[in-house]
Amino acid sequence: MDEKRIYRPLDDLSVQKIKEILIRNQLDELLTLPLSVGENHTNWKVAQDLCAQLSNHESPAVRANAVLGFAYIARTKGKLEKHVVKPIILRELRENHEHCLRVHDAINDINMFLKWKLGKKALDGN
Repeated sequence: MDEKRIYRPLDDLSVQKIKEILIRNQLDELLTLPLSVGENHTNWKVAQDLCAQLSNHESPAVRANAVLGFAYIARTKGKLEKHVVKPIILRELRENHEHCLRVHDAINDINMFLKWKLGKKALDGN
C-alpha cells in the first residue's frame, strides 16, 4: 500500500459548502463530508439526515463513512433517532463487507455513547 494518509482536522462546513459538495458529487469530498458534519455541525438532526442521505450512495466507502458519521454525532451530540439510523446501520453491517471494520467500529461507538445494543449478536460472533 503506497497510499500515504494525511491526518488533519475536519472542516466545519457551512450549509452552502455542504450543498456545493453534494452537487459536485466528488468521491474524495463525499468521503469526508459525513465525518465533518458528524463532528462539527451544530444541529444533530441536520447532521443525522445528511448521513442518512449519504448512506444510500453507490460507493461502499461513502456508505461506511455515513455510518461513521452517525458515530461522530453520537459522540459529539449524544443523540440519534434510533428508528432512522438502526435500519441503515444494520443494512451496512450485513452488506458492506468491503468496509466492515469501519462499520463495526462505528457500531461499537454508537452503542457506547448512546447505551444501545445494535448488532450485538453479529459483533459478538453469534
